[in-house]
Amino acid sequence: MIAFELESLSNQELLQTYSQILDELRVRKVVRTFNSPIGDYTEWLIANKLGLTLVENSTSGYDAIDAKGVKFQIKGRRLTSRNQSRQLSSIRNLERCDFDYLIAVLFNENVEVQQVVKIPHEIIGKYARYSKHVHAHVLVLQQNILNDPMVIDITAKFLG
Repeated sequence: MIAFELESLSNQELLQTYSQILDELRVRKVVRTFNSPIGDYTEWLIANKLGLTLVENSTSGYDAIDAKGVKFQIKGRRLTSRNQSRQLSSIRNLERCDFDYLIAVLFNENVEVQQVVKIPHEIIGKYARYSKHVHAHVLVLQQNILNDPMVIDITAKFLG
């Protein structure tokens, strides 16, 4: 691990290294954008582990599709010692029913899979709240949704 070397780098050098890492991850097709890599990495991981096909970045409402045409929106969240929030990124146009399932991944601080759940679209409205500020629904992976009998924990597929 190179973590000990990072402390000796200037802020500019750290940002340059980060940019180079993103460039390499993009070449390897692990990330598709230059945003925070957690979202792209989550989509790549889910697609590869579940045999899904990622759709074009410009596709509205879902991120991947399976061989039967089932559509998936994919969200990831990295939990850290400084931020344990389980709030996923915004879900836009929930009422349009653009996807069949939401796959949500919680990572630990080292970007290791902690939990993966498959949530049917039909129950998201029961747990998400609409935020006028972001013009989208916000879903927090609290115990109430994780305990819902319609939510499927698929974490075991990602371990080992």
